[in-house]
Amino acid sequence: MPEQTAKRMLSLLGILKYKPPGNATDMSTFRQGLVIGSKPVIYPVLHWLLQRTNELKKRAYLARFLIKLEVPSEFLQDETVADTNKQYEELMEAFKTLHKECEQLKTSGFSTAEIRRDISAMEEEKDQLIKRVERLKKRVETVQNHQRMLKIARQLRVEKEREEFLAQQKQEQKNQLFHAVQRLQRVQNQLKSMRHAAADAKPESLMKRLEEEIKFNSYMVTEKFPKELESKKKELHFLQKVVSEPAMGHSDLLELESKINEINAQINQLIEKKMMRNEPIEGKLSLYRQQASIISRKKEAKAEELQEAKEKLANLEREVSVKTNQTREFDGTEVLKGDEFKRYVSKLRSKSTVFKKKHQIIAEFKAEFGLLQRTEELLKQRHENIQHQLQTIEEKKGISGYSYTQEELERVSALKTEVDEMKGRTLDDMSEMVKKLNSLVSEKKSALAPVIKELRQLRQKCQELTQECDEKKSQYDSCAAGLESNRSKLEQEVRGLREECLQEESRYHYTNCMIKNLEIQLCRATDEMKAYVSSDQQEKRKAIREQYTKNIAEQENLGKKLREKQKAVRESHGPNMKQAKMWRDFEQLMECKKQCFLKQQSQTPMGQVIQEGGEDRLVL
Repeated sequence: MPEQTAKRMLSLLGILKYKPPGNATDMSTFRQGLVIGSKPVIYPVLHWLLQRTNELKKRAYLARFLIKLEVPSEFLQDETVADTNKQYEELMEAFKTLHKECEQLKTSGFSTAEIRRDISAMEEEKDQLIKRVERLKKRVETVQNHQRMLKIARQLRVEKEREEFLAQQKQEQKNQLFHAVQRLQRVQNQLKSMRHAAADAKPESLMKRLEEEIKFNSYMVTEKFPKELESKKKELHFLQKVVSEPAMGHSDLLELESKINEINAQINQLIEKKMMRNEPIEGKLSLYRQQASIISRKKEAKAEELQEAKEKLANLEREVSVKTNQTREFDGTEVLKGDEFKRYVSKLRSKSTVFKKKHQIIAEFKAEFGLLQRTEELLKQRHENIQHQLQTIEEKKGISGYSYTQEELERVSALKTEVDEMKGRTLDDMSEMVKKLNSLVSEKKSALAPVIKELRQLRQKCQELTQECDEKKSQYDSCAAGLESNRSKLEQEVRGLREECLQEESRYHYTNCMIKNLEIQLCRATDEMKAYVSSDQQEKRKAIREQYTKNIAEQENLGKKLREKQKAVRESHGPNMKQAKMWRDFEQLMECKKQCFLKQQSQTPMGQVIQEGGEDRLVL
């Protein structure tokens, strides 16, 4: 049926966490669209499903096992149903853990081919080791008492492994003890410094230091970190928006660039308009804003520098601790400081003098070795010459090779005696070796016994110190938390009281100002009433009403005069403009005459011009 199909599709979309657009009224249209199969409802659903195919496959697979079946409470009262439900929940939790481990293994980067390759290589190594062990067993079976010797060797190996394990454990315990001692020294130094600071410093300085720290931390928490968090959120939102949008083509980019250019042009126009206005109040405010922005930037820069300095100090302290641990692991000694370093330098100097003496002795030995080597070469050459002469004499006598055979016989007999001695020695050596091994095992046991006792004591001491340190730390933490909570409460109370005090002060000043204004207005009103009611004309003239009526009359007369003047100006405007034009023409004419006169004077005079009776005569 279509209703059942729509119900099934809605349940599946709910499992896949699909959010249809719109509100509750749109939900009813969405359901109807699903039942009818309308395109505006189906197409967005298909688009959303096809965009997230892998994610939704995984979600649907997990929903098959992780959607909990709701069992009514009256059925859960039955023990078998309750046990089955409990097992069902436990299996669901186990499935969650197994699925997480599976996902971690998938994303860890290990491939099955590499693992199979490693397994095959390990199996080959195992086969080779088995063959080698069999070969060694065959070789050992010919020796007498090989089982006993193997047993002793096995015991020796076990004891050596135990010795190595104990040595490693001892080293670890020493390191732990050293770290505990260092931690204790650090805590003691901090306690001493705090006591010294508390003894030397005053409560005002301590409160000032604490206030500075509180201000810095509050600035970091209330201003810097929220700004950084807001910028990161904006950047993340912008990136998510960019990721969610479809891929853009060249035309889309050109359109965006044109929009950006238009918006930039509008911004520039608004800035020019604002600059054209150039209001003085805005200018002052802009100066204050610039100063405030500069101060805030400086504050942020100093806070960042302080944070970087703290991080650098922490990194340097970490590096120093790592270097000290490395030096201690290499030679088991601590880093030398002060007088110890001076003593170490003097010891090195004495050792360098001894080294120089020994080096000189070695040089003498080398020279003597060279002389001996040269004498050996000379003796070898002489021996070869004698052997050559002996061979020539043997050839002459007819017994060539006699000396060689005699030497070979002597060498073989010597080798035989050596082999016999070695056979006898091997048995003695093996028995001695067994005795030595037994003695070594017993010595090591006896030697390790006090070490183990000491190690147990040190371990107990370390546990006690760690317990004491943890107790002190918990006490310090609880005390610090209590003081911090009390301080925060007091700060909140002080802040609230200060705000109330400021509000009350502002309200007090405001009421005082209002009272003074009302008193002044009341006084003016009483004076005005007295002056208006009194029979004296001089006092009436002093009244504000009379003054205002007088001013109104004067202004009305002035307005009449100005209107008459405006009327006269309008009537005489045309003739005056003509007269002004005639004067400008006259001025141009006179200027032209002046120019002509100056030109005539600058030219060479051919005669004299005489003006008489309105006539000009030229006299040469």
